[in-house]
Parts: sequence; C-alpha cells; structure tokens
Amino acid sequence: MQTKIVLSTAYLGPIQYFSKLLKYDIAFIEQHENFTKQTYRNRCKIYGANGELSLSIPVKKTSPKIKVKELLIDYDTNWQKLHWKSIESAYRSSPYFEFYEDDFKPFYEKKNKFLVDFNLEIQQVILEHLDISIDIKNTEHYARELDATTDDFRDKIHPKKQVNDSEFNIISYTQVFQDKHGFVPNLSIIDLLFNEGPNAIGLL
Repeated sequence: MQTKIVLSTAYLGPIQYFSKLLKYDIAFIEQHENFTKQTYRNRCKIYGANGELSLSIPVKKTSPKIKVKELLIDYDTNWQKLHWKSIESAYRSSPYFEFYEDDFKPFYEKKNKFLVDFNLEIQQVILEHLDISIDIKNTEHYARELDATTDDFRDKIHPKKQVNDSEFNIISYTQVFQDKHGFVPNLSIIDLLFNEGPNAIGLL
C-alpha cells in the first residue's frame, strides 16, 4: 500500500517538511484551503549573521478568504532582490552555496504569477538536488477530514508552533554562523543543502 500525506504549500520549506517528502510515496499539496498569514506557505527561515531571519513573499489578498491556489504574488516591492541578497549574505561562505547558486538565482529574477506555482517550481529543484523521488499531486478539493490512509500535516508544520512530531528528530550539522549564535534547528531546507551538499539527504 502506498503511503500518502497532505501538506500545505511551502516557500523553501523547513527541514521537517522535506523529511516528510522523503518518507511518503505520494504527497498532496493543499490548493483549496483559505490562506493564513505567518505560516510557511509564503515564508521561510534562514540563518543570517544576526541569527534566525524570516523571509516572506508578499501576496495580494483580493478577498478576506482567498484560496491558496488563487493567491497572487505581489511585486509592488522588490522582495526578490531583498530575498536573494539575504540568502547570498547568509550562505555565500557555506561549503556548497556556489555549487547550487545558479539553480536558485533565476527564481529571484523571473516573475511567477501565483504563489503555489513559485513554491512548487523551487521545491522541484530542491528535490532533484536531494535526489528525492516522490509523486507530488495537487488536491482537487478541500477535505476537512482525510481518509485513514492519508496523514494530515497541513497545519502541523508551522513556524509559530513547537515541533511536535515523534517521527522527526532534530539533527545537528555545521552552520555558517554557529560560532556566534549556536545551532538553530529546523530552518529552511536550503540551510541544510548549502551547508551539507550531497550529505544533506543522509541527514534527512
């Protein structure tokens, strides 16, 4: 029997998120839920010179309740330049940044219309570098309750919540600014990728 999970869309999701993509056979990305602020749907956490840093993609909320799949990226501010400058500043001295740089930089130059498309495209690049093979599908409708064969992690992986996941163990690895601020767990997957390169999949 194939194992299945439903996840929210995520912008450069945390390590916990990608540990799920490694474990399951099929991942459904929720398209029909109402968008909620301050989640990994449009934000990620990286490790900058001053410690943990959140990067958020601005979005256009055209109505109080808007489905994630309809969410437009807002380009009124040059968030792409800011995000890439922050990522580059955080990881330029990491062992593998230059190895992956050319695959990530284009995402901060082209303009995707919808948030879910941007997230999915950059996620595919990450999965390829991690050598993770998983069948990813979009949900066709919103189901409040899922069948017994599908695990629901849509709201369990959250930047404002403590990690409460018996199947996810915090792993330690060397981070660029660890000597200044100590080890910071469960950051964006790019923190693991840029610091560990091909070893990242083993740590996952």
